[in-house]
Amino acid sequence: MDSSHMTSLPEDITDDQPPQPASVFASVPQRPPTKSSSEKYAPLDWSSYFDKEDDVAIPESNDVFHVYMAGTEGPVVFCLHGGGYSGLSFSVSAGIIKEKARVVAMDLRGHGKSVTDNDFDLSVETLCNDVLAVIKELYGDSPPAIILVGHSMGGSIAVHVAAKRLLSTLAGLIVVDVVEGTAMASLIHMQQILSNRMHHFSSIEKAIEWSVRAGTLRNIDSARVSVPATLKYDDSKKCYVYRTELEKTEQYWKGWYEGLSDKFLSSPVPKLLLLAGTDRLDKSLTIGQMQGKFQMIVVRHTGHAIQEDVPDEFATLVVNFISRNQIGPNGVVVWFCPHNKNILALF
Repeated sequence: MDSSHMTSLPEDITDDQPPQPASVFASVPQRPPTKSSSEKYAPLDWSSYFDKEDDVAIPESNDVFHVYMAGTEGPVVFCLHGGGYSGLSFSVSAGIIKEKARVVAMDLRGHGKSVTDNDFDLSVETLCNDVLAVIKELYGDSPPAIILVGHSMGGSIAVHVAAKRLLSTLAGLIVVDVVEGTAMASLIHMQQILSNRMHHFSSIEKAIEWSVRAGTLRNIDSARVSVPATLKYDDSKKCYVYRTELEKTEQYWKGWYEGLSDKFLSSPVPKLLLLAGTDRLDKSLTIGQMQGKFQMIVVRHTGHAIQEDVPDEFATLVVNFISRNQIGPNGVVVWFCPHNKNILALF
């Protein structure tokens, strides 16, 4: 057989004859190496977003509440997280908001690094008193202008704190993805939802990965900084478990949401309701919205934790709320005419 018709073997290829690819796929550029699961879901430190952390001891008690703080100027955006979360739920958004305002995010009783005599007392009254006590310890009798921001359970507590009218410098109220009607209707399913979630994790990375893959959180960076604070290591089980045992607090759930709509509407400060979907507004809220008593924005492409899933958009909405309502470090900005001292604007 004529050798000219034989297929060249690799060792037959000469220097002046370019090698041919072994297959049509050989010329496709290789994928960049992918991160391992442990790298992709590795914890991130809060200090990338907040400026400092502190413990606030409440006088005449053994309660110590952990807070994260950011920013040096403007009003204080005081953040209250949802049940089972922690103050670090607001980390990524705080890193943006702090350019325009101060941010304080506390770990509520039974959550994060806060330590109290009774971590299971998550009653509305107790949680409201905790928030007011922390604000008093931080700022004394002359607090700066405060915008209360609350997510889910924290949204309920923010509304109840506002309704007490004990915070003289309250300048705004932002409630994140909680509506009385929907919340009350969902309570009968909560124990089942809690029991269906993963309860034991071999590592913090696995817990972060589960929260993202299960859809609880949709932003990996936010999950990497917030999830570790929701866990504790169980020596007996040799694994990580949830810091907060929400299933043991069922007796307080109804109190978080009952009468929430009317309390929200009665608060005499500018109000913003952020929803993750076209939620059901009850009769009171529907009428209140038609009367212009509050602003409502539906945030698309996000889950329940809006502040975590779309932190950039959330931060922009908070900053715009402050600007729209002209809230300065000492309250609503008031303009005076220098000649006749008449008030020109108070919004």
